[in-house]
Amino acid sequence: MLEPKQIDDLARRLAANAPKGFQVLQEDLNRSFRATLEAALSRLDLVTREEFDVQAAVLARSRAKLEALEKRVAALEARLSSEAGSTEPPEPLEDGEPAA
Repeated sequence: MLEPKQIDDLARRLAANAPKGFQVLQEDLNRSFRATLEAALSRLDLVTREEFDVQAAVLARSRAKLEALEKRVAALEARLSSEAGSTEPPEPLEDGEPAA
């Protein structure tokens, strides 16, 4: 969400760009713009930059784990397909379960 300073700055710029007749009421316009902006922004489903960065890091770690698991599955599938031609039972996988 926008910082209060950013909302104040935006409200000030909107009030400054109002027609000359309205600039007499600049303080009232500032308060009105600020309240309107805060109300509109509070209805939006926004996250802070910090929350976004944390989720991006979680996603990057998840992608790395997924890639590692995909490689592991491919290696296990290759091993199983090479063992399918032999008469020996398949070797157990790392977790102790026998390969199918």
